[in-house]
Amino acid sequence: MRTKLFLIIFMLFCLTGCSTLAPDYSRPAAPIPDTWPKGEAYEIAPAVHGAVKIPELSRQSFFVDEQLQKIIEMALENNRDLRLAALNVERARALYGIQRAELFPAVDATGAGSKQRLPDVYGFGQALTLKQYSVNLGISSWEIDFFGRIRSLKDQALEEYLATNEARRSAQISLVAEVAREYLTLGADRKNLKLARSTLETRQTAYDLIKRRYEVGVATELDLRQAQIPVDSARGDMARFTQMVAQDQNALNLLAGSAVPEELLPTDLTSIHPPKEIFLSLSSAALLNRPDIMAAEHRLKGAYAFIGAARAAFFPRISLTTSVGTASAELSGLFSSKGNSWNFAPQIDIPIFDARTWAAYRVSKAQRKIALAQYEKAIQTAFREVADALAVQGAVDKQLSAQQSLTNAVAETYRLSDKRYTKGIDSYLGVLDAQRSLYAAQQGLISLRLAKLANQVRLYAVLGGGGK
Repeated sequence: MRTKLFLIIFMLFCLTGCSTLAPDYSRPAAPIPDTWPKGEAYEIAPAVHGAVKIPELSRQSFFVDEQLQKIIEMALENNRDLRLAALNVERARALYGIQRAELFPAVDATGAGSKQRLPDVYGFGQALTLKQYSVNLGISSWEIDFFGRIRSLKDQALEEYLATNEARRSAQISLVAEVAREYLTLGADRKNLKLARSTLETRQTAYDLIKRRYEVGVATELDLRQAQIPVDSARGDMARFTQMVAQDQNALNLLAGSAVPEELLPTDLTSIHPPKEIFLSLSSAALLNRPDIMAAEHRLKGAYAFIGAARAAFFPRISLTTSVGTASAELSGLFSSKGNSWNFAPQIDIPIFDARTWAAYRVSKAQRKIALAQYEKAIQTAFREVADALAVQGAVDKQLSAQQSLTNAVAETYRLSDKRYTKGIDSYLGVLDAQRSLYAAQQGLISLRLAKLANQVRLYAVLGGGGK
């Protein structure tokens, strides 16, 4: 009995092996140039010794600062946003499993038994015992997927699962890049705090000197008040950068998912080992491996599968209910009976006209167009992000060189202005202007150094590296 049932199940399952009605998928042409932008604003990093190539790009090879590596590991282990992304992947995988299970029949088994004592009222001269047993094995309403409707829905669920997994990878890359940016920002703000502290000490010393000269009548009250202005300004900067350092640490703690030990934090920007240079080949095809683009392509494939399911809805839907049973009865050894039962009940639903079916088909075609536009937009956005990073890379070194020269020139101007004031040749106003210019130039230099390192991290992220 069971052999016959399973043989029938196997034969029907083989009949469902036909292909789906989904249109054939081919990857659309990328709506971007084959090569990266060229011109004075762009610069492709040369293949210098130690540069990381895109196929080898990973967080282990790119980030060489050991303290930063440890914080990144903390974030990958404890960050709640990344944990939610991983849970979304688990949910998508479970939903795919549910949809895939629709391809297989659900076999149910039921059994029943009873034992009844009958009194001596039937003329047998003794009390009797009636025993009855039954066993049933069957399939309850299994849809035979002749036209691939369930397979298409299964394929769509699979592509959604794969897209969700790519979204998790994208979230991981974004998290790594954000941790690195906050780490660099903390180093820069600590550097600014040190600069503000040393500037305050210098200005306080100058103020104390002028105050003594004012008390003996050598300096004017105007000189004294002018010297007080930069002192108060530096005190304000001290408070501001103290606040910013604390906020940077709070942001880093949130990303890491727990408090980052002080020994892992940078003392300033110059103490950080910079990331490796990235060797960028001329072809822009590397963007197609970016997780967000791969996720968009999986959703585009899912839209193709959904069209197959919508097309299959126009064809008959065949469901099958089958059961095989055995029953036996025995009356105190006087008689017994045993029999088999067989039930085969196919059901065919033939659609004549259903406006909802046509509407669903139109929706599936519109969804494919939407998914295609989203896929192309993801590629164009990625190309723009890399191009922007290349534009920064092509200009930031020149800006740094100019800013360093400016800082040196302003420092010399400040030294000469202070010397002329000390000799009584100029007023303190010249010293004050030079002092302000030097402080601004030093802050600008720190900002540009941060911008260069942050752009390296950005280039790492927009190229889709760090998935390993």
